[in-house]
Amino acid sequence: MASGRGSASFNLSHIATPQRVRPMKRQHPAVFNGIGGSFEDKTNDFLCPICFELIEEAYITRCGHTFCHRCISKSLENSGRCPKCSFSLSGQDHIFPNFILNELVSKYKTRMKTMGEMGTSRDLDVRSSDGLLREFVATESNNLSLPDVNVMLQVLTQRKHLLEAESCAAQNKLLQEFLKHLLKQKETQLNQLQKEVAVIKKDMEEVEGILKEVSTKRSQFEADSGTDSSDVVMSDTGCKEESSDAKDVPLQENFSGSQKSIDSTISSFSLRRKRMHSHFDDFVQCYIATRAKELMFGKSEKCTEGNVSTAVGLDLFRENLVKFSRYNTLRPLATLNYSSDIFNNSTIVSSIEFDKDNELFAIAGVTKRIKVFDYGAVIRDTVDIHYPCIEMVSNSKISCISWNSYHKGTLASSDYEGTVTVWDASTGQKTKTFQEHEKRCWSVDFNDVDTRLIASGSDDARVKLWSLNLDHSVASLEAKANVCCVKFNPRSSCHLAFGSADHCVHYYDLRNMKEALSIFKGHRKAVSYVKFLNREDIVSASTDSQLKMWNVNSNHCLRSFVGHTNEKNFVGLATDGDYIACGSENNALYVYYKGLTKQLFSFKFDAVRSVLENSRKEDDVNEFVSAVCWRQHSNVVVAANSQGIIKILELV
Repeated sequence: MASGRGSASFNLSHIATPQRVRPMKRQHPAVFNGIGGSFEDKTNDFLCPICFELIEEAYITRCGHTFCHRCISKSLENSGRCPKCSFSLSGQDHIFPNFILNELVSKYKTRMKTMGEMGTSRDLDVRSSDGLLREFVATESNNLSLPDVNVMLQVLTQRKHLLEAESCAAQNKLLQEFLKHLLKQKETQLNQLQKEVAVIKKDMEEVEGILKEVSTKRSQFEADSGTDSSDVVMSDTGCKEESSDAKDVPLQENFSGSQKSIDSTISSFSLRRKRMHSHFDDFVQCYIATRAKELMFGKSEKCTEGNVSTAVGLDLFRENLVKFSRYNTLRPLATLNYSSDIFNNSTIVSSIEFDKDNELFAIAGVTKRIKVFDYGAVIRDTVDIHYPCIEMVSNSKISCISWNSYHKGTLASSDYEGTVTVWDASTGQKTKTFQEHEKRCWSVDFNDVDTRLIASGSDDARVKLWSLNLDHSVASLEAKANVCCVKFNPRSSCHLAFGSADHCVHYYDLRNMKEALSIFKGHRKAVSYVKFLNREDIVSASTDSQLKMWNVNSNHCLRSFVGHTNEKNFVGLATDGDYIACGSENNALYVYYKGLTKQLFSFKFDAVRSVLENSRKEDDVNEFVSAVCWRQHSNVVVAANSQGIIKILELV
């Protein structure tokens, strides 16, 4: 798999198998050999592999293959080798008569001849019986009286009606079977549709009740506004909140602000409705999936855990609908360059990560440098020339970085030499170096619960665990293929997922490393990234141009996300728990919502050329998004492409 982090091939070499030229077919008389044109005849065990006819005078070679004597003799004269296995044969001394097969072929010919004669006699019997019947009717009809003829006609008519009835019954029985199956299928569909209609009507009644309640509260608010000096402000959920600060504001100004808010809400609703209809089929599938329990069992949607009501069913779908339509596009906030060298074409950014407070973000890649920027300073700057707070230089190209969730200045990196390095980002110095991987190390990750623990995955098909307190690895997990990515469960100190070149996502409990808890199968190519949406849900990316969502308690894929292009590179993957961002090989960033399969929207990077590439056309620029990071608890995404351009983007 060639990747944005470097070239790494996972393809098997294709071995070409030379084709043996088939000798010209020797013509044997079909009648003599008893060979016909059916498939059974052509696949007969007694056929010569050279002429494909029944073997005549069977001879066996030293290597154990049998042919017609004439065929193998000609073949030996031409090549001196067995036509089936190419074993070297030095003429007639290496072939011998096969008496047993000759006897079997002779018996087969006799049997086929007998069967042919029986078929011929059977046809003659049918023809002769027809002739005898006609002859009998012709000769005996002159001797029949009228009563005899009437009796015969009656018998024949009854026989005719019986045969017609049997034929009609056979035809209609087949039709009945078809209609019976079709009716059962349609009744099942009708039953399902009736259940769906009942649930939809029930949900409509609930929603209409909520809207009616909101409308009543709004009317009451408008009535109270004209008589009472205290303002009541409506929240988004329709609840009333008293605002003491609004008492001194003139009434006309309040109405003006309310009108602007209403106009904005109407405009936003119009855009959301348009987006909803453009993805209507996806929403139908999402609605049916979220209401599946009630459709199957007719049970209530609400369940309570303690004093907390858990939103499922209709509430969950409402949440999906609102979150899907919340944002319309990605707006650029700032642009950075990974490398300031205009002559350097190798500026691929392989990893972007925010620190635990979302104040600093680090950028690393193939220039062997880790650059740490202050997010607030970058956003406040009015120019696109930004300088890092600190810069750290590695001995090799960097594939991945990870911040410690407890120690603010602690950062880990993995590189192409298989080294895992721990840095002090406040001083820019190395504090630990682990060098046990035998090949390129693709991924590194700090454990969020046990903050001393680090995991790394490598092309040597191993996941290694490290501790900040020790100089050597504390454990090693053997995989069966190259490990492309590794990620700890953010809510556990002992659960870890990794993706590999075997097309699978593996989920382990580190307290029992002999066997995986789950193996998620469904991707068609190597798994390049794994990320946790929450404690139980995982999203994975692969070079089959798909993202897939899994639950650790089930081996089945919950949902596949399609739209982006990813066939050979590491393109980045990030999530905030609800939304998923990934890169694409058309130089664009794609954003998905976890409840729907198609992307919400995408952001296209501008094609950038160095001073040495001015003659290249737009279509010739082969750029791709190579790294993505989500600024947690915000609507900000940072993405970078293979030209070293970093964009800070806001969902709006």
